[in-house]
Amino acid sequence: MHVPPAAAVPLVRSMRDALNRLRRIETVLCPAFPALVTVADLLRPSGIAVGAQDCHWEEKGAHTGEVSAGMLVGTCRYVIVGHSERRAAYGDSEQRVRQKLQAILRANLAPILCVGEDLTHFETGMTTEMVARQVATAIEGLRFDPDRLVIAYEPVWAIGSGKACDPGTAGAVIGRVIRGVVAEIAGDDAALRVRVLYGGSVTDRNAAEYFAQPDVDGALVGGAALKAASFVGIARAAEASVPGPAAAATLRREF
Repeated sequence: MHVPPAAAVPLVRSMRDALNRLRRIETVLCPAFPALVTVADLLRPSGIAVGAQDCHWEEKGAHTGEVSAGMLVGTCRYVIVGHSERRAAYGDSEQRVRQKLQAILRANLAPILCVGEDLTHFETGMTTEMVARQVATAIEGLRFDPDRLVIAYEPVWAIGSGKACDPGTAGAVIGRVIRGVVAEIAGDDAALRVRVLYGGSVTDRNAAEYFAQPDVDGALVGGAALKAASFVGIARAAEASVPGPAAAATLRREF
């Protein structure tokens, strides 16, 4: 809740051309609801996708102030679901996150499912248990296209704190825990195809360290996206990390 529509226009324009030149990665901008249509119109001629920050779990009804997934069709390609701020401050339980995920899939949009442990669970060694449960509760028994599902690992203690998670630790949680759960539920092929991002104090200075981890497919960026230069820098680091076809064929993931 930082950028109103009037400010979104110059921000998007200042990064649009630079992002559009990065052809080996996919870039998604997720503005607040009042700026959504404006940003979508600005990006329509480009290859940059648009996402919403949340949605309601019902298709329609007496839900004043809410936005359904169906209302986003034609404007968005992606919808963020389960962000830690929604879980902590707005009562999005694991079951509610699952309901929202189902609504996004029914609308044929692509979910960006956020999971991650808080500081207490991190300090008591419960990261694996917490993250595995969040992923399993969200996707178990659902039919989904693994090429359209994005999962973002965001350790809550690292979001906006300036305390970014160690890249090796982030890579291990993504590779062994998140992809491991997906493999148990949907098979090894799905676990390899699902894109998993890291989020939590990602900057243009540390992004390359995360992208060097073979299981980290990208980043979900918060504060660093409020300035064009820093977000473009992160995107360029992602582009530089994409392996060529020969290298990609030799990558092995452990889960």
